[in-house]
Amino acid sequence: MAKSIPRISSRRNGRIGSGNNVRRIPKGVIHVQASFHNTIVTVTDVRGRVVSWSSAGTSGFKGTRRGTPFAAQTAATNAIRTVVDQGMLRAEVLIKGPGLGRDAALRAIRRSGILLTFVRDLTPMPHNGCRPPKQRRV
Repeated sequence: MAKSIPRISSRRNGRIGSGNNVRRIPKGVIHVQASFHNTIVTVTDVRGRVVSWSSAGTSGFKGTRRGTPFAAQTAATNAIRTVVDQGMLRAEVLIKGPGLGRDAALRAIRRSGILLTFVRDLTPMPHNGCRPPKQRRV
């Protein structure tokens, strides 16, 4: 009987692509998208490639608690923890959305030790665009 050829790279042996190829990222961009129901924090490098991300839902919050400031703070801390280990020193912060987690996420980013070059609000504001729905009669 012939010997079977051992598989060198399989999922059981380890994660594909894992290794010591951790990139050093000195500068990045932190995107905070705060809606009324969830807060998503994405960390990218300067070219826009995603390095790390987290949201209130992936941080373990369910239902209406995802829209709370504490959930946004936890999501921001989880997203930033990995990039601080990769050596991020400076970052730009872009905040979008009307949610409650805007300020809490920004406070968590400031506490992380990353030097912020600027904070910009990218919330889309209509210039009297769409007609609002008619008034409810209750």
